[in-house]
Amino acid sequence: MDPITLVVVAVIAIFVLTIAVKSVLVIPQAQAAVIERLGRFRTTAAPGLNIMVPFIDKVRARIDLREQVVSFPPQPVITQDNLTVSIDTVVYFQVTDPRSAVYEISNYIVGVEQLTITTLRNLVGGMSLEETLTSRDHINGQLRGVLDEATGRWGLRVARVELKSIDPPPSIQDSMEKQMRADREKRAMILNAEGQRESSIKTAEGQKQSQILAAEGAKQAAILSAEGERQSQILRAQGERAARYLQAQGQAKAIEKVFGAIKDGKPTPEVLAYQYLQTLPQMAQGDANKVWMIPSDYGKALEGFARMLGAPGDDGVFRYEAPADDTERPKPEDDDESVAAWFDLKSDPKVAEAVAAAEAVARQEVPSPLSTPPRPVAGVAPVPELEAEQPRSLHQPNEQL
Repeated sequence: MDPITLVVVAVIAIFVLTIAVKSVLVIPQAQAAVIERLGRFRTTAAPGLNIMVPFIDKVRARIDLREQVVSFPPQPVITQDNLTVSIDTVVYFQVTDPRSAVYEISNYIVGVEQLTITTLRNLVGGMSLEETLTSRDHINGQLRGVLDEATGRWGLRVARVELKSIDPPPSIQDSMEKQMRADREKRAMILNAEGQRESSIKTAEGQKQSQILAAEGAKQAAILSAEGERQSQILRAQGERAARYLQAQGQAKAIEKVFGAIKDGKPTPEVLAYQYLQTLPQMAQGDANKVWMIPSDYGKALEGFARMLGAPGDDGVFRYEAPADDTERPKPEDDDESVAAWFDLKSDPKVAEAVAAAEAVARQEVPSPLSTPPRPVAGVAPVPELEAEQPRSLHQPNEQL
């Protein structure tokens, strides 16, 4: 084959290969291509393999369909109170219509930036500095709504708008720092005062509880002391009662012996007169001045007394005779069971129980008035009160003498 033929074949092969390459268009995922035919929009190529007419169809632009994040430089914005603040914004948007993004605006990123700046100045211009600093969410929502509506005809969808920073002027920042420092100091003073107040309240509560416990202890001690004094007085009275009874019993026994001797001896008026004269010196003893007058007819008086109580004997002398109703009476030593109990040397069980209960109460912790009522000590009964026995008349056993 001659060289000319080889050149022609090579040219044809290159042309065919070029046509084949120009006829195939591969679009990656999450992208789209705007295809024009002879300068006029033909179609939007989807991701994958696309067939084109070589030298007639061409790709006008490739569009990224993913959500894009664009951070704009800080922009000076004047607030309603004529303060200039620097606001840094971030816009999240996505291309939803590649044809509109290509043919409706020359550069949609610049358009979004300028639209964001103008809308932000319009919103912040109607707000004070304090409202601007405290209304970020409101500004974000308003800004997103305006941008989404305005960029819809560009084939864009604004997902979010965030204000990264709002920086007031340096002088305002210094004033704000001083104010925040003053607020922190104020809060610290308030917290310190609250702490001191709580501490004072707790201290007062502790002193109150201490005084209450001391008063409760003094009360318990006074109750136990009074109870012990009462029991002591009762026991002392019972001992004195038994002692007096024994003394009266001894006197009754002595009188009984004397009367027995008198009855057995059957005294005459002369004996009675002799005994009376012996008793007169004892009757005259004492600090008081006494004058005893002895009647001249003293013998006749004794004789009349003997005639009244006695009877004439064989010798004609009146002597004492026991009356007909002078029966045998109970002896002073014949005590009944109730009187015998007075001389029982065993300790009263009630006294032992009272002492044990008092010791248990003294050991028991006195609760505060704000707590629950104290529970009784296990195995210890309440303090019993000793009932004072009804005093018996000491003359009752002697009435029969």
